[in-house]
Amino acid sequence: MATHEVTNQVTPLADYDAADYPVVLEALQRAGAVHAIDEVHEVGRLAGSTRALELGDLAEAHPPVLKTHDRYGHRVDEIVYDPSYHQLMSHAVGFGLHGVPWADDRPAPHLVRAAKLSIWAQVDAGHGCPISMTYAVVPALRANPELAAVYEPLLTSSVYDPELRVPTAKLGLTAGMSMTEKQGGSDVRANTTTAVPQLDGSYRITGHKWFTSAPMSDLFLVLAQAPAGLSCFFVPRVLPDGTRNPFHLQRLKDKLGNHSNASSEVEYDNTVGWLVGVEGRGVPTIVEMVNFTRLDCILGSAAGMRVGVSNAAHHAVHRSAFGATLIDQPLMRNVLTDLAVEAEAATLAGLWLAELTDHAVAGDERAATLRRIALAVTKYHVCKRGPIHAAEALECLGGNGYVEESRMPRLYREAPLMSVWEGSGNVAALDSLRAMAKQPETLGVFLDEVKTTAGASAELDAAIRRLETEFSDFETMQYRARRVVGQMAQVLQGSLLVRYGNTAVTDAYLRTRLAGDRGDVFGTLPLGVDAAAILERSTPKIS
Repeated sequence: MATHEVTNQVTPLADYDAADYPVVLEALQRAGAVHAIDEVHEVGRLAGSTRALELGDLAEAHPPVLKTHDRYGHRVDEIVYDPSYHQLMSHAVGFGLHGVPWADDRPAPHLVRAAKLSIWAQVDAGHGCPISMTYAVVPALRANPELAAVYEPLLTSSVYDPELRVPTAKLGLTAGMSMTEKQGGSDVRANTTTAVPQLDGSYRITGHKWFTSAPMSDLFLVLAQAPAGLSCFFVPRVLPDGTRNPFHLQRLKDKLGNHSNASSEVEYDNTVGWLVGVEGRGVPTIVEMVNFTRLDCILGSAAGMRVGVSNAAHHAVHRSAFGATLIDQPLMRNVLTDLAVEAEAATLAGLWLAELTDHAVAGDERAATLRRIALAVTKYHVCKRGPIHAAEALECLGGNGYVEESRMPRLYREAPLMSVWEGSGNVAALDSLRAMAKQPETLGVFLDEVKTTAGASAELDAAIRRLETEFSDFETMQYRARRVVGQMAQVLQGSLLVRYGNTAVTDAYLRTRLAGDRGDVFGTLPLGVDAAAILERSTPKIS
């Protein structure tokens, strides 16, 4: 008798088009970016391929290794990556997921890039860090027009070149940022790293940075205390004369997830840098970069939700229990539908913010004001929802989801990072309040935006009225920040769904997230939700 015959196990979710996700394609069509749909499908076919998924597995399984010295004892301060990492980077740069939107004159370049990134993110999250920072550095670097004129064409190039050389001698560059320190964390104004001006216009930077990711990038924006206060500096790894700029890597962080990405502590020792922006205005300068990486945090969390739903739904379609496939079991349908609604609302919000970025970059002042507040509230809420969503999606696979081969544990470990990166939950919530305090008009612009749907949904109208009452007491606002900002994010998502969403998804979201007809975990949707229509949108199509 055969004792090891495998039955009732699910075939791998691979070799499919990961871009076959309606909410992404619909966003491109609405924005008049149909020219990019074929490109997005190209990304999706590779992202869903066995080959690309195995590259992600290899990069995760073989983390980068720190090499501080060469065989003769000279400092080299280099990171050795698995070849799979460089292949992933080459694909991402080739797809234009880094700085390309800043040089793309076609319609909606930031939305197109966001759509591609949200699909490609499922392959490996770690290499997305330098890709995101390279995208985000361009607007901040423009605070020094001379530097921008030299380096922006290389930051927007579609060529990936991992070698450490003089930046201007390369065909393409990647960038990073170096802000936080041991004593400060998110409170960067407490930084002690110093920058001393030189006669030639450069500065000499000395200090210790606690968290600097992707340290093999070609250039960094670094915060340091100059004579006039905290300032932002351009620091290349290799100087124009070909010598290595002092950039001493002390150790690599042993992180919960994000294993393919090297995160390091860096010692600056008389390191050469050039001022970006105005002395004493380092935070406003580098915030330009931070805000664009925050957009990618939202897109990353939403992508993780989509991947979780895809894997859970695929598993449920092909696995049976108690006489029926899981997808046909009523309670599992409730769970999967609930997860799908969350993922679709988060994805819609992230893509809308990317489209809003296109308008803001083009000079639309209202879009820029709205983006500032909407980005902060959405970053808080969507990234906070990521870990609980990943845990539930993993559980849909049962024990099979708890083993590394399913890739679900990696998804679970990755989920908290998006909330931690670029300001943890409290920082993001308080930044929302600061935006309203510094620019009081932002609240009015936000409320006007969500009220464009007035009369279309009783649930949404009631939620907006409840939200407005929260702003009657500003003295206790910091204590209530998470509550208020979370409500703002949900109202925004509800408004976007009413305007642009699928009818079944919108109805489920409004009834549960805004009207409160649900329990305290996923899988507690009320009767009457159109689960079939929602699951049809979220279940991968394997040919």
